[in-house]
Amino acid sequence: MSEATTGQTGEASGSAISGSAVPGTGERRPAGAVSVRAADQQYADLVSGLNQRYIATPESIRIVNSTQQVVEVVQEAVDAGKRLAVRSSGHCYEDFVHHPSVQIILDMSGMHDISYDRRLNAIAVESGATNLKTYQTIYPEWGVVVPTGFCYSVAMGGHVSGGAWGPLCRMHGLVVDHLYAVEVVVVDARGRARAVIATRDEKDPHRDLWWAHTGGGGGNFGVVTRYWFRSPGAKGHDPRELLPKPPAELLVGAVSWAWSELSREEFSKLAHNYATWHVDNAAPDNPHRALISQLVLNHRSAGQIGMLVLVDASVPDAEQMLTGYLKQINDGISVEQGAMSTHMGDLPALPQFAAPRRLPWLQAIRMLGTTNPTLNDPTLRAEYKSSFMRADFPEHQLTALYEHLTRDDIDNPNVGVQLTSYGGRINAVAPGATASAHRGAAFKMLWQAFWNDPADDETYVNWARECYGEVYADTGGVPVPNEVTDGCYVNYPDIDLSDPRFNTSSVPWHDLYYKQNYARLQQAKQKWDPRNVFRHGQSIELPEA
Repeated sequence: MSEATTGQTGEASGSAISGSAVPGTGERRPAGAVSVRAADQQYADLVSGLNQRYIATPESIRIVNSTQQVVEVVQEAVDAGKRLAVRSSGHCYEDFVHHPSVQIILDMSGMHDISYDRRLNAIAVESGATNLKTYQTIYPEWGVVVPTGFCYSVAMGGHVSGGAWGPLCRMHGLVVDHLYAVEVVVVDARGRARAVIATRDEKDPHRDLWWAHTGGGGGNFGVVTRYWFRSPGAKGHDPRELLPKPPAELLVGAVSWAWSELSREEFSKLAHNYATWHVDNAAPDNPHRALISQLVLNHRSAGQIGMLVLVDASVPDAEQMLTGYLKQINDGISVEQGAMSTHMGDLPALPQFAAPRRLPWLQAIRMLGTTNPTLNDPTLRAEYKSSFMRADFPEHQLTALYEHLTRDDIDNPNVGVQLTSYGGRINAVAPGATASAHRGAAFKMLWQAFWNDPADDETYVNWARECYGEVYADTGGVPVPNEVTDGCYVNYPDIDLSDPRFNTSSVPWHDLYYKQNYARLQQAKQKWDPRNVFRHGQSIELPEA
């Protein structure tokens, strides 16, 4: 499959039964997807992802390594009327891939090539490439980055299509703010599968397909096979100048506060301080956009509340910026900060950074992304919920957080709420310029509950539901877009948002994810997936006739 396009049609050319070309290499790939069925030894390893609450029983898993193979598998599923789901790396928080109704899982892990595409003058990344592979390929070779996320094993296919937060977001925006083009295998009204390349060029007749993949979520319009990245305004044809350069070094700090010493008032003050700093420093050109932070409000059984801080060490006052930040976070708190000596949420234990240290950029990102034992646990079961915050916490929200994080009927250090920096250059982009509409948020929140025993499912799912529902009790149990909250992050999907038992607001799930962009996403759905081939529990709905 060539990465070229044919004229103005935007349809990818070069499909060949004998094989297909790997972009930028001249290498040929074999024709025909690998088919794994229940009788095959490896089947059990391929029917679940990160969250072991969801295990599928498909007729087959098809492992592809070319766009042509994707077209063939999709066409086969359409012709046979079989339910198809697409997996890049298996990190979906819900059962959108590993669902009992799925008959064919299309596994994209074999498509992980990364190269410079001279014809599109952009860096091409196939959808099965993981965050770590993307960083470790692009940065050493060209000194630039696609500013993706922390977790090493998240793949680009679903990550990018949901907007894609990353640790460089306050400096360089979301990943989709650098997306130039996308190749998608779609199915038309006649049931014909084909590959289409869509770009952000204003005159591209398929620009709406590109736009839909800048935050419209995975599994909605077709199968993403490849992305091309080039920052807006990039000049020339040197790949070293097409994307942002990360800091040569990061200043890394990690601190904690002992739960046993924190009063209720100090807990609230700690969260208030975090929120206030981020609200005050959310503007696109704020000089403190060189700093990002994650505050992990663990359940009291963890023993600590922890915080990671990263600062671009190349800014002249990096040390002072970090010191000033920690001073503001500790304002009004008598508990002395200490080392972060236990892993928290998706962060590893980092006791060696109680005193900040400088690390080369790639070393720091690799360490933070790969060293957490929770995310490498093959027995992991989990529940997640999310919100975007525009303002400081109202007091009733902190009261609810404190009460649920100190409950005596829970004894699990892997339960908590993670607060993560947002704003900065993310907020320089208009809400409708991409499908990622949350361009006024200061920070985002992630409820995480991890456990291993299926017998505990009800306990921890209920904990998350009760905590979340009480935090947002005044807006129907969900963070409706208003002056304080701003909806939910589609890359942290939560099926409860669709359930009237848990969302009693007048705001439907799709407006929590997409806000005013949903109607436009529906139009893209109608154009590119009129038969609703690509669907799951919260997929974009076809507009009503």
